Amino acid sequence: MTIIIISLLSLSTLLFIVSFFQKDRYTTMEKDMEELSMNFLQENYTMKKRLKILEEELLMDEGPVFQTPPSQRPKKKVHEIVKNQVLALHAQGMNLEQIAKQSALPVMDVQEIIRDRSV
Repeated sequence: MTIIIISLLSLSTLLFIVSFFQKDRYTTMEKDMEELSMNFLQENYTMKKRLKILEEELLMDEGPVFQTPPSQRPKKKVHEIVKNQVLALHAQGMNLEQIAKQSALPVMDVQEIIRDRSV
């Protein structure tokens, strides 16, 4: 019986000593989580920085604050299908605002199309 007790005590002492040399899993997991969160924060910061730069570039590309009058603007070419649609809607008796909404054209362009075809 004493041999069993002595062997168990020696085994427990050996396991106790080995436990000091074993790696702590929680410490490595904690370090990994900290590194992951730091990477996430850095990526988030760089994305926000890039987004801010893009927003500034878009605001700068808007053009001048003062717009040129409509008479001096270059004419955009309207497709024939859209012109035919405008003329068909006008022939049905729709007003200019409704035609402009349906054809996605400004009212002035609708007036010009109707004026050009009626002349």
